[in-house]
Amino acid sequence: MITKEKMDDLQKRMESLGIHENDLIEKFILGSGRGGQNLQKTSSCVYLKHIPTGIEIKCQQDRSREVNRYLARRELCDRYESQIHKVKTEKQQQIEKIRRQKRRRSRRSKEKMLTQKKHHGEKKHLRQSPKSFE
Repeated sequence: MITKEKMDDLQKRMESLGIHENDLIEKFILGSGRGGQNLQKTSSCVYLKHIPTGIEIKCQQDRSREVNRYLARRELCDRYESQIHKVKTEKQQQIEKIRRQKRRRSRRSKEKMLTQKKHHGEKKHLRQSPKSFE
């Protein structure tokens, strides 16, 4: 259940971004995927389309149609804001971070890393106590 305060905050955010309810096409469609009989027989999945920008959103995160309507509008605001203000959302930042982590190192950076490792290994070798010859 979505509280009145959350809905009011969302309405204010939509107004500040210039998103009006009459610019939206809203449909309720059958959900897909796992969830069993309840998911396939109720139209709780929300489809939103913002006509001026063409942004389309499909939301079926919850079993409740009301919650999905709220979440779809929030997602629309996030996407619209990132598109207009060129601000990267947290989700986009996470995706880019993972992409950077998986990216292959360049030859130069690999050589630099290996020289640092070698230098560190030499320092550790020098820390060892001297061996006695008996």
